[in-house]
Amino acid sequence: MSDTKNELKQAFSLKFNIRDAGTLIGLIIIFIVFSLLSPVFFTAPNLINIMQQSAINAIVALGMTLVIISAGIDLSVGPVAALAAVVCASLMVAGVSVPLAVIAALLVGALYGLFNGVLIAYAGLQPFIVTLGSLSLCRAIALIYTGGNPIFGIPSSFRSFINGSVLGIPCPIIIAAVVAIVLYIILTKTPLGEYIFAVGGNEEAARVCGVPVAKTKIAVYVISGVLAAIAALILVGRLGAAEPTLGNLWEMNAIAAAAIGGASLMGGKGSVFGTILGAIILGSLTNGFTLLNIQSFYQLLATGIIIIVAMLVDRATRGK
Repeated sequence: MSDTKNELKQAFSLKFNIRDAGTLIGLIIIFIVFSLLSPVFFTAPNLINIMQQSAINAIVALGMTLVIISAGIDLSVGPVAALAAVVCASLMVAGVSVPLAVIAALLVGALYGLFNGVLIAYAGLQPFIVTLGSLSLCRAIALIYTGGNPIFGIPSSFRSFINGSVLGIPCPIIIAAVVAIVLYIILTKTPLGEYIFAVGGNEEAARVCGVPVAKTKIAVYVISGVLAAIAALILVGRLGAAEPTLGNLWEMNAIAAAAIGGASLMGGKGSVFGTILGAIILGSLTNGFTLLNIQSFYQLLATGIIIIVAMLVDRATRGK
């Protein structure tokens, strides 16, 4: 059993690889191109702005990466974020302390992740179908809960924290960095990380080797839900309001960042470092196109092309 686990760890361990290097080179090329086209792009304030704008997608995408590595998908992250946001905002407006309201939001994300995970792990339902249903269900609950209206009056203490900085680094960037470090440790230093790669690589082989497949699947969806809630809290703090329509298309952006960063939708492959790079690439494209006054549908075109190229590269590297 020990030898088998060591083989699984070696086969599915998270390492800086050629694909990560390729993603980094792609990011460098994007920086060079936009720097030549716009003198504002490669300036310290704008680079910090790119990182801050990318932080929310990075956090959601990191949770999505864990799900994708396990050979799953989570289409419900946007609506889950919206529900967590409106629950937290309503509690804070009602006078509940900020820490308790934040905990409530994280619980909403965790419970909805648990709901998805249980249906997938124990009911045997397909992740795409379960999370697609959850997408509609959770969005409807958020709309019903608020009557379709945004919630204003977010406490200044909460907003000050989210919009604050440490040594000149905005808090959203710091939060995203902490999340990345924690997930990196989970994937590389804990049994759960080994299990996630094993389940995504070959579920039946993992089960034979004693991997708790069902619990592992539930864990990744719970983590995904919690991270969606964290991203929602950052956006609420920045906007000063919580809307039931918050998080629209977050799932697509998260999948895009993970795919660009090297995560395979077939499972068993993914990288925290790569996903961070993928989120920054998307953020850089949006920022660069905005500076150049390029219309938004060209941004969608560029993103779509990059995702397709990333999938072709993944297929080629798998030798299929």
